Amino acid sequence: MARFLSPAWVEEFNAALHGVVLTDPGPDAGLVASEGRFTVAQEVRAAPDGDVRLIMSIDGGSIHLELDSVGGDPDRHVGPGSAAPEPDVTISLTYDDAAALAKGEFSPAEALNAGRIRVRGDLSVLVAAQQMFHAARVGARAFESSTTY
Repeated sequence: MARFLSPAWVEEFNAALHGVVLTDPGPDAGLVASEGRFTVAQEVRAAPDGDVRLIMSIDGGSIHLELDSVGGDPDRHVGPGSAAPEPDVTISLTYDDAAALAKGEFSPAEALNAGRIRVRGDLSVLVAAQQMFHAARVGARAFESSTTY
């Protein structure tokens, strides 16, 4: 059982969604996301190992998550790449709120409306990402049940 947002959890996330083909975001997704290729950064404060920055890349109907940095140190990269791509949109939130979202305790829209999430960048990417996450849910269900928080 991998702990949420740990390097092992990122590996399990990627393995669970390997081979899952995501639906095309469609023409209403906005200019950046309409091609089905975009990057979302998630900055999570106060995680068990310190602040965490995750980079989620969507490309060609597939999704890949990389743990970019941990402990609040942007030079402490965990993923295979030497540097993460510049995100189209960045989401900032606390670990508790990220865990609540992952468990389905509230929706991203509810969190945004309540001021629990800060967003920078192209908001249309978030809409497209949510549509694609919904399509990936089936592939991720078994993985989600083994996550510890």
